[in-house]
Amino acid sequence: MDFDSVNYIENPLSAADLKRILEQAGLKPHEILRTKEDAYGEHVAGKGLTQEELLTVMANHPELIQRPIVVRGNKAVLARDLTKLADLRI
Repeated sequence: MDFDSVNYIENPLSAADLKRILEQAGLKPHEILRTKEDAYGEHVAGKGLTQEELLTVMANHPELIQRPIVVRGNKAVLARDLTKLADLRI
């Protein structure tokens, strides 16, 4: 299967793009956070951020985003468990 790979550490997603992808996956920002990253302690932990604020932090610090996120058409999945790819008919 042909695919495009996007390294969102080198080419960060905007908060709007991240929001759209999460909506396609049916996920909330906190569900894809990497809580062991230093940036989590600095920018997220104990801050009581709104979802919009969290999206902005994640866009500015993409190391906070779990990966891989796979998008096909208008659906997306967090594919840490490869069986999730079946949801995209892959």
